[in-house]
Amino acid sequence: MKIAFLVTRLDEFGGVQIHIRDLSTWLNNQGHEALVYSGWPGIISDHIKAIGTDYFEVHDMGRPIHPVKDIKSIIQLRRYLKKHKPDILSCHSSKAGIVGRMAAIGLPTKVIFTAHGWAFTEGVSNGARIAYKWIEKCAAPFCSKIITVSEYDRQLALSHKIAKPEKIVAIHNGMPERPAPVRTPKDNAAQPVKLIMVARFAAQKDHDTLLRALKLIKDKNWHVSLCGNGDSLPTQQLAVELGLTDKIDFLGERDDVPELLEKHDVFLLITHWEGFPRSIIEAMRAGLPSIATDVAGNGESITHGKTGYLVKHKDAEEVANAITQIIEDETLRLDMGKAARAAYEEQFTFLHMAKQNLALYEALLDKA
Repeated sequence: MKIAFLVTRLDEFGGVQIHIRDLSTWLNNQGHEALVYSGWPGIISDHIKAIGTDYFEVHDMGRPIHPVKDIKSIIQLRRYLKKHKPDILSCHSSKAGIVGRMAAIGLPTKVIFTAHGWAFTEGVSNGARIAYKWIEKCAAPFCSKIITVSEYDRQLALSHKIAKPEKIVAIHNGMPERPAPVRTPKDNAAQPVKLIMVARFAAQKDHDTLLRALKLIKDKNWHVSLCGNGDSLPTQQLAVELGLTDKIDFLGERDDVPELLEKHDVFLLITHWEGFPRSIIEAMRAGLPSIATDVAGNGESITHGKTGYLVKHKDAEEVANAITQIIEDETLRLDMGKAARAAYEEQFTFLHMAKQNLALYEALLDKA
């Protein structure tokens, strides 16, 4: 079986990019043939090529809407599809989903679109939500299946009548396995509880609410690491205004996130909207309890009160209360971390996710 993956960009350590890197590698190791197409190349495409997966750049494909470049990218991708003849084209991200589906019209290649969070979800501006909803409705007939990474997003698509129920399937994200870290009570009670949020600095993430929550509990024994790319300057300025600079480390983008998580005690994801974040699963794998905004699929990975806490959107006081509970009760924190690791092993391993994807590919080709 030959499977081609299409994504808008491979120049950052995002959840979509890592998903494609790991899934294409696994498929090759299983004896299938995987190849990857993207617009902007970068650190992930370099890695993909280094491990022996075929990679091809779609030069004119970018994230912003650009009619001339978008048409050029459709034409270029169509040439690739005719030349490489993949059995399946798996498209990831909204732009790649449109370009891929248009490029494959009339070709024998089966097309799957994976929505890593809908662009018409709650938290997105009303104008953008309306536009993206109609774009997805128009594009839906041009693929064989739509994968959502959470049941929340599947239900959201059905409520907006994006496609028929039998066309949309939810497959949760999964992360490659790592040994469970040994977590024990702190040797020194004076050591701060180490909090970490791994998220790019962008409109989707709500670093402002997190910092305002931390301001409310400035006197508590905590230290936070903020890890991610993007423009962190506004957040750094807010940290200065709130007098928090001595308790925050801005780490930038890192390629050692698994190791970083294992050195921290609590994971945070305070955000405006999501699909089904891989970062929470990564934290669960590291045996960390999570505090996350109760949006979209976050509640499908976090069991409130057992593996972490779900907090209201933009509610700094509730975020502060959740952090206080978890940093002041070490037994609770360790128990939640153990429960999170157990849930990861049962539901969210990479192998579990990969097998579900492969079964879907095989079912599509059996019907052909």
